[in-house]
Amino acid sequence: FFFFVFNRKTGEPPLINGWIPYLGKALIFRKDAFKFLLDQQKKLGDIFTVHIAGRYITFIMDPFQYVYVIRNSKQLEFHEFANKMASKTFDYPALSKGKFPDLKENLHRIYQYLQGKPLDIISDHMMKNLQDIFEWKCSQATDWETEKMYKFCCSVMFEASFVTLYGRVPAADGHKVISEIRDKFIKFDASFPYLAANIPIELLGATKKVRKELIHHFLLQNMTKWLGGSKVVQARQDIFEKYELLGDYDKAAHHFAFLWASVGNTIPATFWAMYYLLRHPEALAAVRDEIDHLLQSTGQKRGPTYNIHLTREQLDNLVYLESALNESLRMCSSSMNIRISQEDFVLKLEGNQEVVLRKGDWIALYPQILHMDPEVYEDPKEYKFDRYIENGKKKTTFYKAGRKLKYFLMPFGSGISMCPGRFLAMNEMKMFLFILLSHFDVELAENKAVRLDNSRMGLGILLPDVDIAFRYKLRS
Repeated sequence: FFFFVFNRKTGEPPLINGWIPYLGKALIFRKDAFKFLLDQQKKLGDIFTVHIAGRYITFIMDPFQYVYVIRNSKQLEFHEFANKMASKTFDYPALSKGKFPDLKENLHRIYQYLQGKPLDIISDHMMKNLQDIFEWKCSQATDWETEKMYKFCCSVMFEASFVTLYGRVPAADGHKVISEIRDKFIKFDASFPYLAANIPIELLGATKKVRKELIHHFLLQNMTKWLGGSKVVQARQDIFEKYELLGDYDKAAHHFAFLWASVGNTIPATFWAMYYLLRHPEALAAVRDEIDHLLQSTGQKRGPTYNIHLTREQLDNLVYLESALNESLRMCSSSMNIRISQEDFVLKLEGNQEVVLRKGDWIALYPQILHMDPEVYEDPKEYKFDRYIENGKKKTTFYKAGRKLKYFLMPFGSGISMCPGRFLAMNEMKMFLFILLSHFDVELAENKAVRLDNSRMGLGILLPDVDIAFRYKLRS
């Protein structure tokens, strides 16, 4: 390592520059960000700056300092960075105030449709669509059926999410049409880490062509044919129509970006929740007992021919299901929470610490370090389905060095960068597991370990490095 101290201001953190021009420590960081950051923390303490691909990123490693970053949203901004990355990745024009006044704010306001009573409505639609898809699968599952688990989760969650948000494809082969969109989506998604890393799409093979084809599915003349779309998508359409400078292709690109945001992380998160449950029989038994008890107590029957309805309160009270889901999220999420300094700024931290930042400097939190901290989570590499339960209720109190943590689980980001669709995403994953475990006997069909693929470190939920076979049949 080469530590360059010249031209550093008093109060600026230690700088890890690297010896490769422009790249800095990008290659080492990409290979294993988790290990790299832990190594630097041991050498330099809880605050240090790393040169990564032309950016100087200051990492705050102490979770007790997170609150000081999160609450300084005026000086430490997120949305401008996110909008620039999204516009380049999904091929729509940047949301500049001059060209598209208030568009960013209007789109942000629409997220009210993913909270409160509107959340209940869209969750009910998702539940019905999931049941329809499972019923369609049940009709083919007269005996044990074997499938690849990630492919299964992707198929079910993609179609249910698509139909819930955008509506049904009225064609007789509606399943096939959505499957074709899904296959293109998977091809595009494989290149997402490279696009997020600012690699030109022209260098990524057929990705540009696939992206264009996907965007064309969301042109207005195609979307108007779909039946029963959600209010959140309709509200987005209404807003786009107010901006004459936003072309038809641009509007379609926005819709495609919204689809990616809806399923890009939810699909792998669903896979890991299912995988860990099937790997741990005691967890599977506890969650299934809880599901069966709820159905029995509410007088509902399980099986593909019965329509199950769950209220938000009932979903929230499935403490074992939620704990198991949170535990899998703790183990598979790897998001980097980024803020950009809007001015020369002194960030004041706990313990009279100060960090001198220059305009344009990046600040980053890396919650995976917190999620795998043995001081916070005993045996952090071990899956414990009831880790978030205490005395039969949800456990929300975790400690480090004897002090209570405000932030202990951060799979959806933090503060202004927190995912606005997180409540719907949690509901979707709970409902998927609820229907799966109430309808089917499920078990792994292969005895092999599935590991995290680190190629998406810093970008959300990590994908599995391989797929794994499982089998299912209707419960008697």
